[in-house]
Amino acid sequence: MRRRTFALTPIAVAIAAALPGTARADAPAAPAIPAPSGPEPVGHAAMRLVDTGRADPWKPDERRELMLSIWYPAKRPGRGPAQYVTAEESRMFLEGRNVQGLPLDILSTVRTNSTVDAPAHGGRHPLALLSPGFGAPRAELTGLAEELASHGYLVVGVGHNYETLGTTFPDGHTTPCLACGTEENLKLIEGRAADFTFVIDALTARHSPWRRLIDRDAIGLVGMSIGGAAAVPTLLTEPRVKAAVNLDGAYWHTTTAPIHRPLMAIGHPNKIPGAETMGWGRTWNQLTGWRRWVTVDGSVHGSFNDLPVLAEQAGLHLPGLDGAYALSLTRAYVRAFLDRHLRCESGALLDGPSPAWPEVRFHG
Repeated sequence: MRRRTFALTPIAVAIAAALPGTARADAPAAPAIPAPSGPEPVGHAAMRLVDTGRADPWKPDERRELMLSIWYPAKRPGRGPAQYVTAEESRMFLEGRNVQGLPLDILSTVRTNSTVDAPAHGGRHPLALLSPGFGAPRAELTGLAEELASHGYLVVGVGHNYETLGTTFPDGHTTPCLACGTEENLKLIEGRAADFTFVIDALTARHSPWRRLIDRDAIGLVGMSIGGAAAVPTLLTEPRVKAAVNLDGAYWHTTTAPIHRPLMAIGHPNKIPGAETMGWGRTWNQLTGWRRWVTVDGSVHGSFNDLPVLAEQAGLHLPGLDGAYALSLTRAYVRAFLDRHLRCESGALLDGPSPAWPEVRFHG
């Protein structure tokens, strides 16, 4: 088992462990997202959306405005690499997480495996919506997004405005996190569910350039932390979302309605049955369809996004699993889930323990 030996900490985002006094070694100036395993080149586009019919929940005098990152299977690479985040997004995120000892623009230098202006591969593709953790940029799931796109998925990372420490829009302005510090968790997850409905509406609308690439009968959701918590209200209110994955999110919903569509929850060891207090047991009992409750030995809350592998390349020592290994594990289990429920493909990985991933435990 590839595990760090440092004490576990309840960090919301793994790179936040880089506090004063954290050991740091010489490291490359530009960390890189590990290459995806699929055969398709990956294209990338950014898109701004405005929901003219809905006020922003955090700034009611504005309409709800979102930034999307779209990864897609391409015929060939485009004209240059996609940027991970802007320099201002990097600065606001690192300052907001009190990360010291790194250049504030370092996340803007991250090397990705996707390119801009790449011609899209034809045909209709299953759509995977990705939702980041609270305060984190939508880019934090780039490693997962590129993996899925390289295997034929159209992937959309949703930037939930005013819920991240910085979101840059095409005109250059960057919005802050107005929701940070709030304890309105129900408002957060219900707002994200409304965001997903709007994004699906916009991408599948008659005038959308993405419409012809989307299989509207094969839409899934993958969320990290609060993004994963939003899976329940989404499955209960948005029938076009056929299945969802919760990456270590607490469940904040209050409804007791049964949930008939597939849901898989992947968490760190504190979420084993009988020990967790974040609604996992209650939600498990609401699931009437296909369901999985999985924990990963040695993981921490931030193990399921890009930031551990990027932090390690920057010379930061973090708790939890080795970053590259944790990303590979997350990629494997999320893709197996989406392949099963959006593509109707069989596979044994989700049926029980696997010698390839000995840290993974099945419950329930």
